[in-house]
Amino acid sequence: MDFRFDRDLMVQELRRMGIRDERVLAAMAKVPRERFVREEDQDVAYGDHALGIPEGQTISQPFVVARMTELLQVEPTHHMLEVGTGSGYQAAVLAELARDVVTVERHLPLADRASALLAELGYENVRVIAGDASIGYPPEAPYDRILVTAASPGIAPELVRQCAPDGLIVAPVGDQEMQHLVVRHPDGRETRHGAVKFVPLRGRAGFR
Repeated sequence: MDFRFDRDLMVQELRRMGIRDERVLAAMAKVPRERFVREEDQDVAYGDHALGIPEGQTISQPFVVARMTELLQVEPTHHMLEVGTGSGYQAAVLAELARDVVTVERHLPLADRASALLAELGYENVRVIAGDASIGYPPEAPYDRILVTAASPGIAPELVRQCAPDGLIVAPVGDQEMQHLVVRHPDGRETRHGAVKFVPLRGRAGFR
């Protein structure tokens, strides 16, 4: 099937919903979201809703992906960290915008699948690491931007230490039922940008 029409409709809807960063919209118009969902969900891949993927995880709804990416203010020179690879869709969107992306996933089957799919799609600037995503990936720090894609009790000190002095961290912070998108700024300020609901971050710096 050809999903270009569906992608175009998704981008129109994202623009209507308030996404203004044209680079983000262009990235989402390029990434084949239907490849990152289960085969039985391909017909609804571009609807504005989350979808289940293996290991009890989800692929976030397009608006949340776009909003988080917009809040990151990604530049083409940026070296990025993603906490929680999941399907690999968010990493692909980031790879369209940044110099390179390191993405960490605790579920080995998800990490393996995302790595193979991203390589197949030509995203040579993405490196998928299997491990405890909650504590980031210190060997390649510092990162210009860090994105957390699972519900977090707070922005972990481990991630703050891995962020460049002028970097930004975006994370869904709250309890396991409801979170707010939080941006941590270089001066340590944290600003909130709307309510969201993510699966919980597990690991040393996540929910127990």
